[in-house]
Amino acid sequence: MSAQSNMAPIIIKKKKVSGGDGHHGGAWKVAYADFVTAMMAFFLLMWLLNATTEKQRKGLADYFSPSIPLSRVSGGGNGAFQGDSMFTEDIQPQSGTGATDMNPMDAQQAQGETGVSDSQKAEEDSKLRAIEEQLQGRGGESMVSIEMARHIITRISDEGLIIELFETETAKLFEDGTAEPTPLFRDLVRMVSRVSATVANEVAVSGHIQSQPVVIAQNPVWGVSHQRADAARTLLESGGMKANRIQRVTGYADRKLAAQNPMSPRNNRVEIILLREQ
Repeated sequence: MSAQSNMAPIIIKKKKVSGGDGHHGGAWKVAYADFVTAMMAFFLLMWLLNATTEKQRKGLADYFSPSIPLSRVSGGGNGAFQGDSMFTEDIQPQSGTGATDMNPMDAQQAQGETGVSDSQKAEEDSKLRAIEEQLQGRGGESMVSIEMARHIITRISDEGLIIELFETETAKLFEDGTAEPTPLFRDLVRMVSRVSATVANEVAVSGHIQSQPVVIAQNPVWGVSHQRADAARTLLESGGMKANRIQRVTGYADRKLAAQNPMSPRNNRVEIILLREQ
């Protein structure tokens, strides 16, 4: 009995752990996320106000204003707001009854400032591509030999079909430093004249030349480039092209290079452009 009474009593402590209060909870995370979102929206708004003009901001306000369902200028759409946006007055001016070439209505398609509809443009593109195929040797009755095709590059642009005739290190189009055409260039230009006879598009001719290796007082690049373009005009007319089709003859000297090296023979070229119909 004395031994048992001398032993220390055993005490068991139970620690109660509670969560969800103070900084251990998740409510502050939701509040912080809302704060960050609000700050991001604020900075986006400030950037938008700084990146737009007063006219665009007014258009934006009118667009979202419930009291102004339609803007003064129609953008050409067929929805509730007729396609209007904050940029309407800058890029979609009213044309005719409101339809524009950017967003035409189904019943009334605009023809834009040039008066050329999409169907007319597609028809013209088809004719230009047919000529392009003949010049690249892909036509069924191509008049272009393999040797001539190496000096021809064609591309269709907003201006029209650009036919680029260029020389290489082994095959010259003109005698060095002059506007005297070689037999190769004569054949190329006359072939272009025959192929382009299938259309009535007006023509522009431009001459380009490589840069001189040294700076000289009387640089001949301007005169020579124009003389080469004029020589191409003469060959086009002798090949059967009507003189009234040629609208301009221009020399660009060495200002529009085709190769990175300004003295590369690739820069010696003549561009014949079949202009789009107005």
